[in-house]
Amino acid sequence: MEQYAIKGGNPLVGEVEIGGAKNAALPILAASVMTNDVVHIDNLPDVRDINVLLAAMESIGVIIHRDGRHSVTINASNIRNLVVDDENIRKIRASYYLIGALLGKYKDAEVTLPGGCDIGCRGIDQHIKGFRALGAEVVLEHGMIRTTAENLAGNHIYMDLVSVGATINVMMAASMAEGQTIIENAAKEPHVVDVANFLNSMGANIKGAGTDVIRIKGVKSLHGTDYTIIPDQIEAGTFMFAAAITHGDVTVKNVIPKHLESISAKLLEIGCEVEEDDDCVRVVASKPLNHTHVKTLPYPGFPTDMQPQITVALGLAAGTSIVTESIFENRFKYVDELTRMGANIKVESSTAIIDGAKRYTGADITAPDLRAGAALVLAALSAEGFSTVDDIKYIQRGYEDFHIKLQKLGATIELVENEKDVRKFKMKVG
Repeated sequence: MEQYAIKGGNPLVGEVEIGGAKNAALPILAASVMTNDVVHIDNLPDVRDINVLLAAMESIGVIIHRDGRHSVTINASNIRNLVVDDENIRKIRASYYLIGALLGKYKDAEVTLPGGCDIGCRGIDQHIKGFRALGAEVVLEHGMIRTTAENLAGNHIYMDLVSVGATINVMMAASMAEGQTIIENAAKEPHVVDVANFLNSMGANIKGAGTDVIRIKGVKSLHGTDYTIIPDQIEAGTFMFAAAITHGDVTVKNVIPKHLESISAKLLEIGCEVEEDDDCVRVVASKPLNHTHVKTLPYPGFPTDMQPQITVALGLAAGTSIVTESIFENRFKYVDELTRMGANIKVESSTAIIDGAKRYTGADITAPDLRAGAALVLAALSAEGFSTVDDIKYIQRGYEDFHIKLQKLGATIELVENEKDVRKFKMKVG
């Protein structure tokens, strides 16, 4: 089983190029099946979730051509099956985006219920509410969700809670419904805007994405397009915090600084220098880190996907910090692993109380989910001594060439497969 072997202690210094946003790419790939014309997508991240979704799309008859590592051409004119039950698709959360896409185009879809990281309840009740408001019948049975409709009709839909997935899913279905749909209390994340822009480039009529009210006028058909996916906000934020945690100097390139404002603000609070340019952000951590308080919130608040990374940083900050998780209830599962490295963290319900430690020490740790796994790697890079990180399959779901990018910044990290490889690594790096 693949692991990361790490020797900590080196500050990360240099430049890193950020890839396309996984959380935008997944629904955009799903939405590409809504036209019979050819769709070309660039800046696609080469990560496990993307490849699993593409394989599931192929299983129902979508023709996929990989033009390069980060670009793909899609032709969905000969879909032969509206039942998506590929074995691997059960492992990723984004399977549900095929429901909205297929329902919008064919008024029929059956998709296996989604999996993904175990970070708490992520029910699909708001998705179902939205589909039913558009006139679809929704049935959950045998681990599948089945949606059918004679016709979809626009409606006024108020989301009971802010949900990125439900906002995107309903937006896709409504883009080919008759009449106008208004989604209130909509999610405002950059990837919601990117999906709306993609659909509009295919001929949809969507206005208000990025605000809490989205208005959609349904169209009868969509056409082909060439589209480039936005940079990944969370990958960028992870490398920004890598600079803070290792007391380094990292320039994160190919980003949209506006999307990173809440992350930059917290880095400034804890004592880092942050310099912004048109498409890059530089983070310098030359001073001891300060404590702070943070609460995760929907965009433009501090992202829940960045909560483990800031917690790792605050574990090394002077004083007492408080991190409150308001989105997912199981997001502190990694704290036990971090405690084994010397962190002083007490979790009470949805709040972590952190008394800063002087340092972390190396340990054999396990990644419990995607973002926490990446954060634990950063902890190991700052730690004294050697660490191994198991279950890196979670990290590979959302970070392309993570260890290679870290190596280019000066990290002592290698991908290993067994204990023999770990021993060789330790002998080589001393």
